[in-house]
Amino acid sequence: MKSRRRILDLIEQGEGLNVEFKQRFSSHEKIAKELIAFANTSGGIIFFGVDDDKSIYGIDSEKSVLYLVHEAAEKFCEPPIVVTTDNFEIENKELLIVEVPESKNKPHRIQDYKKDLDLNSCQVYVRINDKSVLASKEMIKLLQTQTAGKSLEKYVVGSMEKIVFNLLDKNETISVKELSKLANISDRRASRTLIKLVRANLLLIHQKDNGESYFTYAGR
Repeated sequence: MKSRRRILDLIEQGEGLNVEFKQRFSSHEKIAKELIAFANTSGGIIFFGVDDDKSIYGIDSEKSVLYLVHEAAEKFCEPPIVVTTDNFEIENKELLIVEVPESKNKPHRIQDYKKDLDLNSCQVYVRINDKSVLASKEMIKLLQTQTAGKSLEKYVVGSMEKIVFNLLDKNETISVKELSKLANISDRRASRTLIKLVRANLLLIHQKDNGESYFTYAGR
């Protein structure tokens, strides 16, 4: 676990892409949501016993919260997530620190007891700034290709890709629905085109807090 100085610095900096505060354990699903978002993004730390405004409340029982966190990670996340935990004392109050590594087995989702991931119903979360939000279908597909190690090194740019580049030259960003409408193609084909361009490292995918994805040129 990180040094005392580093932990105090993280608390002082407040919530962000890799830090979440929880005054107390709320429910298994809500905690699973945070674990999943960190695992699907770049990892992070949850501080139990700290409020959103950085106030230190502490926890009543480190052992009971520890048990509930591990239960959320193992039974409410699919696939399960392995976390590391430590306790930390500040202002004579006990905190539980849960560290979530970035996963090599993305995407994780809320346990739905389905054999395979269902894009239409799965609850996959990612971290956007200081929030854990539902991932778009395009983001989920890209997480799947990352885990599979699939990249497009040899990619031929065709007429559809040229339409994308022309639109980006004018507007700087583009979404699946915008491409679908402007190129007069289905959402599915538009989505597939944009995802391939991301996999070929020609575009970057971004996601808003509301779960909508948009795309920009890579390197801009």
